[in-house]
Amino acid sequence: MTPRDLLLALLVVVVWGLNFVVIKAGVAEVPPLLLAALRFVAASLPAVWLFRRPQVPLRLMLAYGLTISVGQFAFLFSAIHVGMPSGLASLVLQSQAFFTMMFAAFWLKEAWRPTQLAGLVLAGGGLALIGMAHGVSMPLAGFMLTVLAASMWAAGNIVTRRISGLGSVDMQALVVWASLVPPLPLFALSWVIEGPEAMGAALANFSLRSAGAVLYLAWIATLLGYGLWSRLLSRYPANQVAPFSLLVPLVGLTCGWLVFGERLQPVHFAGGALLMAGLVVNVFGTSLMTRLRGVF
Repeated sequence: MTPRDLLLALLVVVVWGLNFVVIKAGVAEVPPLLLAALRFVAASLPAVWLFRRPQVPLRLMLAYGLTISVGQFAFLFSAIHVGMPSGLASLVLQSQAFFTMMFAAFWLKEAWRPTQLAGLVLAGGGLALIGMAHGVSMPLAGFMLTVLAASMWAAGNIVTRRISGLGSVDMQALVVWASLVPPLPLFALSWVIEGPEAMGAALANFSLRSAGAVLYLAWIATLLGYGLWSRLLSRYPANQVAPFSLLVPLVGLTCGWLVFGERLQPVHFAGGALLMAGLVVNVFGTSLMTRLRGVF
């Protein structure tokens, strides 16, 4: 990887790590489902006129938008709204890697490698420790909603694999065009769950802070972040790019501590260490085992 692309990968890590702090600031003023809807309105308009519609069947476009966008962010924004610490959310959300593995085994009939099973056991133990530590600093509802967000991200990953199997697809164009899917479902959910009064009050008192949160989430985290990530994936093997996502929780936890004074308990650190160890084993385990066999 060239030094320039290495810097771009690290920029994505920082952008996505800051994303969780911005979400927490946003949901402090705007109901979470409404905030998610506004995010995708801003992400799709006017960007949709700058990209040609990708050659993807409508059913897959809808499936992508409803899983990785509506499902993931409806649950994640709601989790942080009910009190899930932003830094801890960035960590727990990484469990999507293991949900992806399980969904791929079920829907795509992909076999599990021993290192993946070992990683799953480690990560499962880490999630169990974090979940059992719920209390004032982390409500159980926030933890469960974050896990649901991770599962929806994973479902979106399966859809993405289906789309990538169609041939050459402009992934940044897909992100932009698929952003047309979430606004209506999210506005409808906000109307039903959060209520028209809460929606009206948030929009009537829409502040610069709220506008900044929406624009960061739409233009920086979504368009810039996913755009650069897609570019890197198109130029390098996935196993060379994917490990950078392991750094996102480090940024998220640091920013949560610096901005909001979020402090983790020892059990959170222990659970987080197991979860990250599981991710490392899942990403690097097979190549490490291959090298060890070559040595011995």
